[in-house]
Amino acid sequence: MSEAFSTMVFLTLSGGLQDAYTYCVRGGVFANAQTGNIVLMSQRAFAGDLAGVLRYLIPLLAFALGVFAAEAVRRRCQGISRLHWRQLVALAEIVLLFAVGFLPPAADPLANALVSFTCAMQVQAFRKVNGSAYASTMCIGNLRSGVDALCAYWDTRDRTALRRSGRYFAVILIFALGAGLGGAVSQLWGRRAIWASCGLLAVSFLLMFGQEIREEAEGR
Repeated sequence: MSEAFSTMVFLTLSGGLQDAYTYCVRGGVFANAQTGNIVLMSQRAFAGDLAGVLRYLIPLLAFALGVFAAEAVRRRCQGISRLHWRQLVALAEIVLLFAVGFLPPAADPLANALVSFTCAMQVQAFRKVNGSAYASTMCIGNLRSGVDALCAYWDTRDRTALRRSGRYFAVILIFALGAGLGGAVSQLWGRRAIWASCGLLAVSFLLMFGQEIREEAEGR
């Protein structure tokens, strides 16, 4: 249920929106693109700007903790009958991101940390679409995989590889749409723009829940 294309669409829209939100509203920090944060942190370090180093180090550490948290949920909650552990991750994301919308500008470091934490939970929990590995909160891996699958089609004319390539490029386009949406709602709603991400994640949660119900009904 977590690998359906429809679920991926809303997760990826949310991922792009979160990155745009933290960059536009919360001080130019990337929630998802930790490579960018490392580059900026290193620049601040060489300039002797300790405050600047902490500005980018905090979301990096929060991202690492988010991966750990998602894995802990998987290990402890796999036996729950009514909710899949990935749905619990989505619920946790919704709650945390909703709280971020209330944080004032003075709490931007905390806001960025919470968004990075939820992004890490998402990328750790939702790693496949239709059987293919992907990332819903960043593009570099999807771009590599999409071009790789396109090369495989060029060599073999295997339409399965072409469809796989198309899925990866669709993910990138959806992420870009989410980032554009994030920039637009950030201008309109300011720090509360992150609530749009909560809505997208809620749709993903409901899609997974509905699919599980249908699968149980078909099993009976």
